[in-house]
Amino acid sequence: MQLHQLRYFVAVAEVRHFTQAADIVGITQPSLSKQIHALEADLGAPLFERVRGNIALTTAGEVLLPLAKRILADVDTATREVQELVGLRRGRVRLGATPSLATSLAPPVLRRFRDAHPTVDLRVEEGGSQDLVRDLLRGDLDLALIIMPAQGTDPGLRADPILRESLVVASVAELPAATVTGQLRITDLRDQPMVMFREGYDLRDATLQACRDAGFEPTIAVDGGEMDAVLSFVEAGLGIALVPGIVVARRPGVRITRLAPPGVTRTIAVARRRDVVPTHAGRELRRILLEYVRDASTEGELPPGVEPL
Repeated sequence: MQLHQLRYFVAVAEVRHFTQAADIVGITQPSLSKQIHALEADLGAPLFERVRGNIALTTAGEVLLPLAKRILADVDTATREVQELVGLRRGRVRLGATPSLATSLAPPVLRRFRDAHPTVDLRVEEGGSQDLVRDLLRGDLDLALIIMPAQGTDPGLRADPILRESLVVASVAELPAATVTGQLRITDLRDQPMVMFREGYDLRDATLQACRDAGFEPTIAVDGGEMDAVLSFVEAGLGIALVPGIVVARRPGVRITRLAPPGVTRTIAVARRRDVVPTHAGRELRRILLEYVRDASTEGELPPGVEPL
């Protein structure tokens, strides 16, 4: 039994005329008759009979007709829903982002996506890169804006670098070493109490690695905060922290001091699982993200300390 055979059967049953039904479904009358005979052979019962020159349903035909209409209606509904999903009139996309990217890069990208596809369900998860990678691999996210580790990403992920971001020193007062040049070297942080991000934050790894590359272990005053907590601890004078410049720009109680070259930079990437074909909504969000990065770079609208790759 084929769907097109059911369509032909329903057409004949509704108009009670083979030639008219053939015109409705767009095939020749002999072809339609052949398909109806094939359907009857598959079912093992005649579906139509001629009574005084008219076409009538047999008992088998009367049983099949409502079932055939229901099957065809379900197929049409399924086709329409899938077409709506493909056309991004429906659907869902789940984006992960680090705290700094969730407040800087993600909002204008999601605004563009929402303007283009207002009925697609957007879900955003904020967390450290290591946490986001775990969620991607578990299938809990479609895409994530992550910071690429120096040793590379998990082989199960595809991570495409899109931006480079410079870190700055956040403090409540000017540090003595910066009074002349307005910049700091990593070695200038040797004896400074530092506020450290919790495990799982790439900023923690970046800070520890930068200090160790400069030949010292940082003095940790407070350990284990997330972005808002770390900045609040800095504002309270508990210590300094290495953070993305964009997040400090909105904290008037925190001073920004740039690092002297080469400084500390991070590579921002958009990541997804390698073994899963992206949804149409996911592909569209990625396209809009890359489009925004290109446009913002051309127009000079990227966040401070961020440059395209």
